[in-house]
Amino acid sequence: MKRKMIAAVLMLSLTAGLTTGCGENETPDSQVETNAQEKQSEGTDTEAASNDENAQTTDASDGAEYKVGIVQYVDDASLNQIEKAIEEELDAKAAELGVTFNYADYTYNGQADSSTLNQIATDLVAEQVDVIIPIATPAAMIMQNATEDNQIPVVFSAVSDPVGAGLVADLEAPGANITGTSDALDTAAVMKLIVTANSDTKKLGLLYDKSQDASKQPIEDAIAFCEENGIEYVEKTGTTNAEISAAADALVAAGVDAIFTPSDNTVMTAELAIFEKFTDAGIPHYTGADSFALNGAFCGYGVNYEELGTATADMAVEVLTGGKNTADMAVRMLDNGIVTINTETAEAIGVDYACLKDLCSELKEVTTAEEFE
Repeated sequence: MKRKMIAAVLMLSLTAGLTTGCGENETPDSQVETNAQEKQSEGTDTEAASNDENAQTTDASDGAEYKVGIVQYVDDASLNQIEKAIEEELDAKAAELGVTFNYADYTYNGQADSSTLNQIATDLVAEQVDVIIPIATPAAMIMQNATEDNQIPVVFSAVSDPVGAGLVADLEAPGANITGTSDALDTAAVMKLIVTANSDTKKLGLLYDKSQDASKQPIEDAIAFCEENGIEYVEKTGTTNAEISAAADALVAAGVDAIFTPSDNTVMTAELAIFEKFTDAGIPHYTGADSFALNGAFCGYGVNYEELGTATADMAVEVLTGGKNTADMAVRMLDNGIVTINTETAEAIGVDYACLKDLCSELKEVTTAEEFE
């Protein structure tokens, strides 16, 4: 592990660079103009000088470069969507503002490994990047820890419960060097989808990774719903693809009527390997992201991840070029009422999803694939 280096705040030096080259206008206090025409001429000259000064300032800002670290937690369809959207928006904003956002040299994937993510954090601090954009809760937590001393701004994306994960003090006023966008899940809405599609649901399977902070609150909410509505529930968990596969087999053997998974990255990476187990058993899998449905699950519920990535990039740009302070920037919450149905899976398990259209802001249809086009 490289030794820890404390990063200087580069915005100070950048600001100094942007304010050089401005001229001075001095008018002696003793000079009094009595001729109206001369006054008008002076006013015109002063305005021209001011315009020249502003032009010099604008020219000085052209070509400014900002180092942007992007840290993706793991490869999956939703997180890949977010990263692509962030990069596209940074490019668009760079062209608009006449600056450069250099992310190509500072983009990493932690592959769900904490040691790798910690090394990435150390490297980004050593590189003295101007902002770090972690994608998903585990990556955000490690980047937060790495920047506590140096205060490099962190703008996270796809953090389901920023307060519960200890990333921010309050959604409206984060209070530190970190803010971002959230894909918080409305678990009650997902439960309503389940019982609407099958009013005879008696036993619900809960499939998730206990170590994923994004899953904790949704699972608690799902259990509360089951207890309040007299629905039996069976919990099965895992931290690897093999464990998730075994957990899926156990839920099928338990005879559950439906299965719920929040926006859990561990299950997401295993979905392509397990969806056929549920399809063959005729069990609908309801999940907390559209990527699950793309990878074979019956239903995904949540935000548009392209829009989430774009919003994240916009926040980072506001920090870098707009003088915004992360401590005062509210966490942005997007509409999380989008239902995505895998039509192939729906047909295979014999579920008519037309009844779900009135329970969401938008209903999308996909067929099984590894990545979004």
